[in-house]
Amino acid sequence: MTTYIYMVRHGDSLRTGVDEWTRGLSPKGEEDARRVTACLQNEGIDALYSSPYVRASDTIADLADQLGQEITLMEDLREKVWMEGNRQLPDEDLLHELQKMYADPDYALPGGESNSGCQARAVKALQEILRTHAGERVVIGTHGLVMALMLSYFAPEYDLDFLLQTTKPDIYVMEFKENEVLVRRMPL
Repeated sequence: MTTYIYMVRHGDSLRTGVDEWTRGLSPKGEEDARRVTACLQNEGIDALYSSPYVRASDTIADLADQLGQEITLMEDLREKVWMEGNRQLPDEDLLHELQKMYADPDYALPGGESNSGCQARAVKALQEILRTHAGERVVIGTHGLVMALMLSYFAPEYDLDFLLQTTKPDIYVMEFKENEVLVRRMPL
C-alpha cells in the first residue's frame, strides 16, 4: 500500500507587515494557486489539509472547490514562529538567521521556535495524516521552511541549500511505501 503526500508550498504573498496568520496571497499568488489546481486536479486527491495561515490555505482553496472537498486546518502545520509576537523576520536578516538555525537546530530567536521544535510538531501532524489516510493521496498546504523540515526528517539532503532553491509555489510529492519514502518535485 502506497500513500502519497503532496506538499504544496504557498504561492506568492504580500509582505506588508500584517500578522503572519492573516497574510494573504498577492495577485501573482492567486495566479499561482490556479496553477496548483491545474497541476493537481487529476491526481485523485482524497483529502486536503493546510496550515491555518491564510496564504497556505488560499493556495489550495481553488483545488478544494474544484474537487468538492473541504480543507482541514491543522495548527501544527503552521509556519515556524520566527520571533516573539510571531513577527516577520526582515528579509535582510533571513539568510544569516537560517544559517544559524540549520547549524544549531535548537537555536531560536527570542520568543521564537527552534528548527527542532518546529520539525517535531510538523512531523507529528504529518504522521497523524499518514495514519488517517493510509493508501490515499493527500494535499498539504504548507510553508517553505516547514516543508523542508518535514522532508529532512525522512531524508537529510533536504537541508538549507534545498530550502533556498525552492520556489513559490512549489509541489513535492512524498511517496510512502512500507519502509521507504521517495520524494520528487512536480513540475508546475
